[in-house]
Amino acid sequence: MFKYLSQMWQAKDLRDKIVFTIFMVVVYRLLTHVTMPGVDLKALQSVFDKNKILGAFSLLTGGSASNFSIMLMGLSPYINAVIIMQLLQVIIPKLEELSQEGEQGRQKITKYTRWLTFPLAFLQSYGMILLINSQANVAIIEGLGDPFVMLPIMLTVSAGTVILMWIGELITEKGITNGISILIFAGILSGLPGVAGQVLALASEDTSKLIPFVAGMLITVILTVLIIMITEGQRKIPVTYSGRSQSSRGEQANLPIRINQAGMIPIIFAISLITFPGVMAQFMISAESAWVVSLGEWMQTAFSVGQPLYMISYFLLIIAFTYFYVSITFNPDQIAETIQKRGGFIPGIRPGKQTAEYLHKVSNRLNLFGGVFIAFIAVSPIVIQQLASGTSSGSVPMLISGAGMIIVVGVVLELIRQVNAQLIMHNYEKFY
Repeated sequence: MFKYLSQMWQAKDLRDKIVFTIFMVVVYRLLTHVTMPGVDLKALQSVFDKNKILGAFSLLTGGSASNFSIMLMGLSPYINAVIIMQLLQVIIPKLEELSQEGEQGRQKITKYTRWLTFPLAFLQSYGMILLINSQANVAIIEGLGDPFVMLPIMLTVSAGTVILMWIGELITEKGITNGISILIFAGILSGLPGVAGQVLALASEDTSKLIPFVAGMLITVILTVLIIMITEGQRKIPVTYSGRSQSSRGEQANLPIRINQAGMIPIIFAISLITFPGVMAQFMISAESAWVVSLGEWMQTAFSVGQPLYMISYFLLIIAFTYFYVSITFNPDQIAETIQKRGGFIPGIRPGKQTAEYLHKVSNRLNLFGGVFIAFIAVSPIVIQQLASGTSSGSVPMLISGAGMIIVVGVVLELIRQVNAQLIMHNYEKFY
């Protein structure tokens, strides 16, 4: 371990990237604690204590929503912008052509995503500020009905999202691994000490709480091991390249396809959408129309964390986003064409169209397995807590949610891959 860390430190480029990434994460965490002026923090805390929907939203903001910081919206508007742009690529032919133009096309789509992020953040900030304020017994911020009070807050919060997006892109460009993932990862980890302190406080007051606490720790470890196994698992499709060796059988190679091809992206997308019905319900119950209030009350109950409809919708959204994301990032036709151009073929499968159909079928089967698995991991801690609450010992808060585990494990594994790649490059350059 120490030798590995020593190698990392000796590689100057890698060391600079790691230091830069840590510095930007520290800047991000400092900004999340800059509370907007005039906020009643006691009233704000009571809102997040009683509202689980807002607590789920806080997962994406790294706790910035729970203290009404200038980063109130976190990366949620940016994630929504990414979802919208990916949907538009399927609908608008010009955007689809851009996505297939390589790096230059992707840069243009990224530019459009940035431009879309600010208006989305501005609109979402209005709804979120009113929602949080409406949930408190006393006004969290006085005078929100005055445009000269509301507009500066909305602009500040929207600017916070843009700054956070910029920090994420800086980390991607000058740091190590994907910056947006790193920021979400840092936000999740920042909540662990608070939850651990809460659990230990419960256990010190009531020793019977130690049983669900230890059980929760064991379940977390088991699920983490399963996540690593599935994330690293691959289906290796044999490919034979003729004419590359003296052997009549040709050169043998493998085309690896990951079981979980979409990684943690479906989880992030699903979280951003599953909170939407609950947020809408908060506004509907304040309406004047009786049927709107009735519908809002039903949505508020049905889409509360732990309710069957919430968990079923969450489960299905993860699977749907798994298929959707892989359909954009994995192109069987292009892979089949590349294999054919290099003189290769899959044994028993004709080159060209049949190879593409075979790869598409294999990918769909893996998507089903991978999507169901990560959906199960995301939902299972909620189910376990619901079951434990009916026992004599009761339940205690999980140190980390199922979605959090998948995101943390995914980011850590990607970090390890990036660091190893940088170390190999550093050792290679020594000889030249």
